[in-house]
Amino acid sequence: MNSAASGPHVVPSREAVRYSTYRELSLVYEGASERINVHAPDISAKGMFIHLNRYFPEGAVIKLRFTLARTGHVVNTRAEVRYCLEGVGLGVEFVDISEADRKAIEDEVNS
Repeated sequence: MNSAASGPHVVPSREAVRYSTYRELSLVYEGASERINVHAPDISAKGMFIHLNRYFPEGAVIKLRFTLARTGHVVNTRAEVRYCLEGVGLGVEFVDISEADRKAIEDEVNS
């Protein structure tokens, strides 16, 4: 699954501008073993929105793995579900991300 890099996706209520700049995103609900391949349209250094036809409760912790499109940097992080639009997707905030991964995301979206 490849997402081509594109310009910013600006939503007025967001704290940070988000970009489509990664590929091969997979999600694992903590405590479960099933890996779910998903499509997420945008990312910021703080989080992302993930299109998903499943319900996850607010506060649920998930594990994410994705590759940044330009640099090929692989990001492994934990994220917390901040909101879920059932049948549409969920907004997550990175809660356990290394400084190197956060910096790589920032560099990717700012370049």
